[in-house]
Amino acid sequence: MDKVMTEKHKKIGMLLGFLTIVMAVIDNNIVSAAVVPIVRELDPVHGVDRLPWLISAFALAATAMLPLYGKLCDVFGAKSVYLGAIFTFLAGSALCGVAQNMGQLIAFRALQGAGAGGLMSVTMVVLVQLAGGPGSARGRVGNFGGIVAGAGMAAGPFLGGVLADHGQWRWIFYLNIPIGLVVLVTSALLLKLPKGRPHRIDFLGAGLAAVFAVGLLLVSEWGGKEYAWSSPQILGLVGGTIALFAGFLWRQATAAEPILPLSLFRNATIRVGFAIQGLIGLAMMGSMVYVMVYLQLVRGVPAAQAGMYLVPMALGLTVVGIVTGKLTEAGFSQKALCVSGTAFGTLAIGSLATIGADTNLWFIRGALFVLGIGFGQLLGLLIGIVQQAAPRTQLGVATTAIRFFQNLGGALGAALFGTLLTRGFTARVPGLSTSEITSLTGPVRTAAVEAFVTSLDRVFLVAAVCMGLTMILAFTLRMPATDVVQEETPKPEPVPA
Repeated sequence: MDKVMTEKHKKIGMLLGFLTIVMAVIDNNIVSAAVVPIVRELDPVHGVDRLPWLISAFALAATAMLPLYGKLCDVFGAKSVYLGAIFTFLAGSALCGVAQNMGQLIAFRALQGAGAGGLMSVTMVVLVQLAGGPGSARGRVGNFGGIVAGAGMAAGPFLGGVLADHGQWRWIFYLNIPIGLVVLVTSALLLKLPKGRPHRIDFLGAGLAAVFAVGLLLVSEWGGKEYAWSSPQILGLVGGTIALFAGFLWRQATAAEPILPLSLFRNATIRVGFAIQGLIGLAMMGSMVYVMVYLQLVRGVPAAQAGMYLVPMALGLTVVGIVTGKLTEAGFSQKALCVSGTAFGTLAIGSLATIGADTNLWFIRGALFVLGIGFGQLLGLLIGIVQQAAPRTQLGVATTAIRFFQNLGGALGAALFGTLLTRGFTARVPGLSTSEITSLTGPVRTAAVEAFVTSLDRVFLVAAVCMGLTMILAFTLRMPATDVVQEETPKPEPVPA
């Protein structure tokens, strides 16, 4: 690769990669500030109740594709998979822009998510290959990627809100097309990356992982809401999901070329990193989306102004991301950063669990700033640590696997938190839907708002507990013994006497 691509071309390639990350992260979050205007147009009666599906469809499709993306990178090379993911993402974006009802939008968001699953994970593989060098270079790529992702995470809801407030929410999706086409064409012409190695692709394993993820989401979405937990439908779905998970584990243990090698889980660093990233995805989904919903439904904040509340979070993410990278390069403990980041995240989300119908809005801004400080220490860092601990031949699988657990956590979080919020609200004000809050007046609105805020506090409390678990896991996280890239096996070399 070094003999073909000049340093200038490599820098352009990395710039395109970071632009791809921004596009993926923005689109993953851009809908959060625009949900109220979108559901008012497409489904004014039950739109908010279907919000978890709109969010989860994107995250679930991305999650289901991630294990396959990792293996495809190792087989066909990162460039081909990268270009295919961008094309799929753009096709989904175009279809989302022409959706005529919530059902269509949810389906097209799923297609978009299938492409987005490769935009973030495969792009990280591309960036690592462009950076080259030892494992420490991987960590620096992860840190800078985290900074870029953090900025995109905050910019998404603001941009979505501005477009929605001006009645142009469809441009949320159309804007991807010109940017994506530039990245697609330039990357196709410019990138010269290592080719893959002949391997079998475990399509059965990938299918089992995808169907298991769907089953898990359906259990969390339907349980206690569409059907009673003791109903035959839920019990059958739970049993089927467990059977699918067992089948997936069996396939990974027996397949000649597993889609997610169980050998990765024998590495303590990778195993704990996966768990932390999954819980972070779950907690992040609850904090980002439902803060936006609270501001618009309860406080009447326009969508664009609601997005502005994420500016403090963006500031915390970006500044701390820069400082974290410098501290890591200077030899500061990565484990200390993980512990500190999860602690700040727990504090911030726990603070959000105390908000009421008339909480000072500067308190919310402050909590989001603290949240940015916490996530700013974590975004990219865990990916870099896992990449350092992974064997060279399993770099693609390891990178997409950690994103798999983060996306699965996010999809599960959206469904669980949506169910928790809806059940709590309807139990307190039977006969009303959360979508109707903005049209209510007088004592009925007061009661509905109080019920909504009380239920929302439970959502943030559960998210804070999840972040608390990540802090405990961070204390047990083992750092890679060396920055040298491992070869075929993750076992450490013997230390000379």
